[in-house]
Amino acid sequence: MRVYLGMLFAVFALTVCTTEASEISAKIADTIYTGGPILTMDDKHPKADAVAVKDGRIIAVGSLADLRKYKGSTTKEFNLNGRAMVPGFVDSHGHVVFGGLQALSANLLSPPDGKVTDIASLKSTLSQWAKDNADAVAATKMIIGFGYDNAQMKELRHPTREDLDEVSKDIPVLIVHQSGHLGVANSKALEMAGINKDSKAPAGGVIQRDENGEPNGVLEEYAFFSVFVPLLGQLGDEGLVTFARAGSKLWAKFGYTTGQDGRSSEAAVKALKKAAADGDILIDVVAFPDVLEGRDFIKQSMSRDYVDNVRVGGCKLTIDGSPQGFTALRDRPYYDPVGKYPKGYKGYSAITQEQLQDAVNWCFEHGLQILVHSNGEGASDMLIAAFKKAREKYGDPGNRPVLVHGQFQREDQVDSFQELGVFQSVFPMHTYYWGDWHREHTVGPKKAENISPTGWIRKRGLMFGTHHDAPVAFPDSMRVLDATVNRRTRSGYILGPEQRVDVDTALKAMTIWPAWQHFEEDDKGSIEVGKLADFVVLSEDPTAVAPEKLADLKVLKTIKKDKVIFERKPGEPSARLQYAPLSNSPEAAHHVLHTLFSGLAAD
Repeated sequence: MRVYLGMLFAVFALTVCTTEASEISAKIADTIYTGGPILTMDDKHPKADAVAVKDGRIIAVGSLADLRKYKGSTTKEFNLNGRAMVPGFVDSHGHVVFGGLQALSANLLSPPDGKVTDIASLKSTLSQWAKDNADAVAATKMIIGFGYDNAQMKELRHPTREDLDEVSKDIPVLIVHQSGHLGVANSKALEMAGINKDSKAPAGGVIQRDENGEPNGVLEEYAFFSVFVPLLGQLGDEGLVTFARAGSKLWAKFGYTTGQDGRSSEAAVKALKKAAADGDILIDVVAFPDVLEGRDFIKQSMSRDYVDNVRVGGCKLTIDGSPQGFTALRDRPYYDPVGKYPKGYKGYSAITQEQLQDAVNWCFEHGLQILVHSNGEGASDMLIAAFKKAREKYGDPGNRPVLVHGQFQREDQVDSFQELGVFQSVFPMHTYYWGDWHREHTVGPKKAENISPTGWIRKRGLMFGTHHDAPVAFPDSMRVLDATVNRRTRSGYILGPEQRVDVDTALKAMTIWPAWQHFEEDDKGSIEVGKLADFVVLSEDPTAVAPEKLADLKVLKTIKKDKVIFERKPGEPSARLQYAPLSNSPEAAHHVLHTLFSGLAAD
């Protein structure tokens, strides 16, 4: 009996020791981050000295002394060396796949992101790009450029087909406006697209014409999409996968650990999933396909769970167009529109009220989140009416509907969106890029003060998200932060000082609040125990520098689940999009470009 009891005691003691050892092992961190200010976005504990991480999740946050118990022989110490760490940025609205398109096109952006300042520099940039990419042009017989902005060019007008004919009369030339809502084609491209004097514009689109009634090359909204969007759909697997890969890498350079592919397509989602399955999508990407085009696909694909860093989050709908391009639907005439517009011109909607109501009802009926692009006051009036009817019919399905942009809002509309439980994803970068243009031409000096009305939103105690809408602008997180805090235009004018918010608020609009927008607040957006180890290391503490210096801060490292997915090299300038071949294979690049433009001839 004594022998038997001794054996039982030995087994018990071994079990206890093994359990204790396992518990101790479970508490040993893989990494401890320390050595610089850590901004948590957790109101209960807004700052910390150290963060312990295990298996890609945070296990402790606090002082370094308290976290030393989590340090073992295998624990790595991530020394911030005085740099600041914040939660990984969550993209409130952008277009990851479309962002990759810029990799195969001439850079037509204006300073500080490009060199185009007038029609002459636009033409020379296109011509130089064609010369530098002669093999691709010869193989594909096309020239494409992205990012021109008539508001920033000396002539304050769109290029015309005649301008682009000076680049080439024999090769099709197509350029995309920075807003992505319109573009210009040369005579050859118009011919291949079958657009001529007798062509009728599609509903929700405009074919601009010269004094003789001939198309002048400028195509707005659905007239442009009817030419351009099918091209993207015909890129083939290789092209879209390349775009998805390039876009996700660009987002990571600016500290985004979660990206969005708004107004996605089934083909784009499949490309994201293919790239992700290959291990090439290092950030999380949530896609929102167009509800007018792929309802069955959305219903079948929607999930709150990521597979290889990609998921479908719900629906996207677009009511109107670009405010700086005068295609957004206002509730009053534009202030001083530049171009040939009739007296009292207010813009237009791209869809009818019936289409809008049907789409909103469908999403509410199925409990799906819907993100709605609405820029002008007239478009928001349409949206508010649609949401009211849907709420009356379906109640609140808990789908967290989102207003995207809302550039020109009245204050009563902010109240309406609050009453309807609509989350606002706004675009303060407009204050920098187009603030002067809005003052002088779109809405006038008085109304321009209240574009992207973050002050009104916060006065009501509401959360909001801020976005870059890339590729409309670079996904430059520090310029998003700067614009939200300072609202300084290109000319240096402070646009709507009462709409400014403090740095802490602006950071929440890039982290914890858009995490809530995406139903991911339990996993992302703040540095708290149990959440993912998604972090950004910045060159300085944004809460400690002068506000006017925020745009100069650098993203030094982007960390996803405790792994560094982007690291700035010493002396490397600010992360800007690098215009590069689609792959190391010229033949592959030629194939994608050929596929891109061959669709134009078919339309």
